[in-house]
Amino acid sequence: MDKTFTVIQRNIRLDFPHRTYFTHGAFDRSNPVLGDLLKPALEGRRTKVLIYVDEGLLSLGRGLLFEIESYFQQHTKHLELVSAPIAVPGGEEIKNNWKWVESIWEAINQNTLCRHSFVLAVGGGAMLDAVGFAASTAHRGVRFVRLPSTTLSQGDGGVGVKNAVNFFGKKNWVGTFHVPDAVVNDFELIRSLPEAQKRAGFIEAVKVALIRDCSFYEFIEENSFALAQFEELAMEEVIRRSAALHLQHIATSGDPFEKGSARPLDFGHWIAHKLEQVSNFEIGHGDAVAIGIVADLLYSVRVGLLKNETAQRIIGLIRKLGFNLYSERLNQRSDTGEWIILQGLEEFREHLGGQLTITLIQGIGQGLEVHSMDCNIVLEVLQEMRDKLRVAS
Repeated sequence: MDKTFTVIQRNIRLDFPHRTYFTHGAFDRSNPVLGDLLKPALEGRRTKVLIYVDEGLLSLGRGLLFEIESYFQQHTKHLELVSAPIAVPGGEEIKNNWKWVESIWEAINQNTLCRHSFVLAVGGGAMLDAVGFAASTAHRGVRFVRLPSTTLSQGDGGVGVKNAVNFFGKKNWVGTFHVPDAVVNDFELIRSLPEAQKRAGFIEAVKVALIRDCSFYEFIEENSFALAQFEELAMEEVIRRSAALHLQHIATSGDPFEKGSARPLDFGHWIAHKLEQVSNFEIGHGDAVAIGIVADLLYSVRVGLLKNETAQRIIGLIRKLGFNLYSERLNQRSDTGEWIILQGLEEFREHLGGQLTITLIQGIGQGLEVHSMDCNIVLEVLQEMRDKLRVAS
């Protein structure tokens, strides 16, 4: 029997422009950003637009729905708002219930949106994830614009290319990689946020600075008082620089859709993701990442990667920015007595094809990938955090 075979191979190279705008008042009549983005490709046509808004924004009393509808009433020549803006839950609620994805698909279908139409999502990172997943799977990808409404999503998650919902009790198990047509960071959206939500994005800025850019870390350190007081100019600059570093990594890492075995932007996240789960998401992502970074810093010291004075300098900054450094949830045990937080390592290993890859640092701005973590040392770190940081936090 002839066992020879032939193969035809062609490399498909795609160019995805990934644009992030920084502006004030995206829905102001005179602001050109959205009008330029949504402009129809053909003269005489109107672009269909479907908009979803995070319910959390509606409680802030900004009149956002009125602003959106007024904007589209002023641009009816080129834009058609096919429905009044639709409010959906934010946070993990929208990612934990499949009905929200189906409801978005239904709206896209009923309003006959196509790949020349746009879905806009205005909200926090979890809401952007869920709406983005629905948009990226309808018609194999309806055009999608994100308007992140938190410091966390404006500087990090909202400028990425990942969309997902939770499934099987696991965070982001069902999802897509889909480059949004644009990200519009409207600084007006973060003005009325509660302090905890304003603060949350700072830790992702610290994270990316620690693994990528010493000068950015020093900027955060020098402006820590202004950031702790939520001074707008300092916050906006941190968001810009954080977003730029995240975009730079996506565009130049050679692995934007994470086919490899490393997730360097997830420094501090293996604990954070598990901590969110064991707290039933009562601990927010920013707070969980702060605790995860502290744990990984202390681990790096114990295994000889990082000087203790450097770790303490960073921990001091995280404390100055207003984050808690410890949670009793770190010590939660399963029915069989196992440390639940350690399951986070196995979930990272599973997510990356069986090879554990954790990002640590060996200096400020110096990320380093390791492929093993000593669980006994991790437990020693958790005990150290309990002894030294519980009261201080």
